[in-house]
Amino acid sequence: MKRRTFLRGAGVTLALPVFASAAPAPRRMLLIANNLGVLPKLFFPGGAGREYALSPYLTELAEHREEFTVFSGLSHPGVAGGHSADNCLLTAARGAFKSGFRNSISVDQFAAEKLGQVTRFPSLNLGVNIDKGNRSLSWTRDGVLLPAEDSATKLYERLFVQGDKESVARQLHRLESRGSLLDTLLEETKRFAGELGSEDKARLDQYVTSVREVEERMQTAKAWETRPKPTASQAAPADIQDKKQFFEKFELMLAMAQLALESDSTRIVTLMADAFFTPVFKLNGDETSTDSYHGLTHHGQGESKLMQLQEADRRQMRLLNKTLGSLAERKLLDQTMVFYGSSLGDANIHDNTNLPILLAGGGFRHGQHLVFKRDNNAPLCNLFVTMMQRMGIETEAFASSSGRLTGLEMS
Repeated sequence: MKRRTFLRGAGVTLALPVFASAAPAPRRMLLIANNLGVLPKLFFPGGAGREYALSPYLTELAEHREEFTVFSGLSHPGVAGGHSADNCLLTAARGAFKSGFRNSISVDQFAAEKLGQVTRFPSLNLGVNIDKGNRSLSWTRDGVLLPAEDSATKLYERLFVQGDKESVARQLHRLESRGSLLDTLLEETKRFAGELGSEDKARLDQYVTSVREVEERMQTAKAWETRPKPTASQAAPADIQDKKQFFEKFELMLAMAQLALESDSTRIVTLMADAFFTPVFKLNGDETSTDSYHGLTHHGQGESKLMQLQEADRRQMRLLNKTLGSLAERKLLDQTMVFYGSSLGDANIHDNTNLPILLAGGGFRHGQHLVFKRDNNAPLCNLFVTMMQRMGIETEAFASSSGRLTGLEMS
C-alpha cells in the first residue's frame, strides 16, 4: 500500500493512518573491494566482541563504530594463487587460472537472479582503474566475466538520461532482434540433442537454461525501456581520466554507486578498485608515490614504502567513512549492506587467508569484532549467505558456505 491512502466520498476526503502492512523498505548491497588489500597489522583490531580496541585504520571510521562489524579469520577454503584470486572474491571458485579453470557465479549475480528484475538494472558492476578484459567482481552462472563500467559519465547517462523516441525504438528493435536469435538457437539445439551422450546433454541443458534466463531478462528490459528514468539529484559528473588520481576516481565511483542505489535504479552494486593495475599515484596534494601501487605492496618492510601504503590505506578508510556518513544522512544505511574486503590477506606475501573484511549497515546489530580461527578460517561465503538472507532471498548455501555466519544478528 502507499504510505498514505485516502478515502473519498460525498465530497469528503479522509486520510487513513499508515498501516503496518505497508511495503517494507527495499534491502540493498554495495560490495567494495581493493584487490591489493591493506596492511593487516594496522587493519585488524585488538580484542574481540564489543569491547575491542579500534585499530589505527579503523580509527578513521570511529564515528560509525556502532554501524559496522569487522571480521578476522575469514577466507575462501582452497582459494589460493595470490593475485590470481582477485576475480574469485565474490565467487569462491578454487584453482584460479590453473589449467582448465572456470570461474563460477558471483554472489551479486546469484542474488540478482533470485530477486528478479525489480529495478531497471538487476545489478551494476563498477570499476576504478580496472583492467576490464581481465578483472571483475561480477561473473555469470557460466563463469563468464561481466565487464565493469569505469566511466562515471556513461553510468550517469544509463541511470538518468532518457533517450528520445527514436533511440528508444532502436533499442527495442535490438532487443527484438536478439530475441529472434535466441529462438533460432533453441531450435537448433533441439535438432541434435538426441545424438548427445549423458554428460553433453547435461551441459546442453545448462546452456538452454541460461538462454531462457537471458530471454526472460530481455523481456523485462523491453518493459523498462519504455518507462521514464528517475530524475537525478545532482548534475552529470565529468570523468577523471588520469590513472594517477586513483582516490579521486574511487571517490567519484562511490558517489555514483550511491546515486544508483538512492534512485532505486538497482539494489546491488559491486565496485572493484583495481590497485594492481594502478601506476604511480597521487597520495596527497602534489605528492606522488615512488612506485606503482603493486610495487608498494611488495615493500620488504622498507620504511618508505610502508609509510606510503599506510597513507593509501587510510585514504581508503576515509572514503569508506564518507560513504557510510552520506548513506546515513540520507536514511539509507539501515537498508544498505556495505561490504568492504579484498582477496588478499597480505599482498606482500601473496597470502589469500585471513582476509580484511568489514560489513556496515543493513540493519544488523553491529559494533563488534567477530573473530574466527586464524589457522582454520571460517568460510567467507557464510557471510554472503547471511547477507542474502537479509535481502529476503531464501537460500541456505552459496559456493563454499557451511551455513550462516555465527555472531551476526539483526538489530
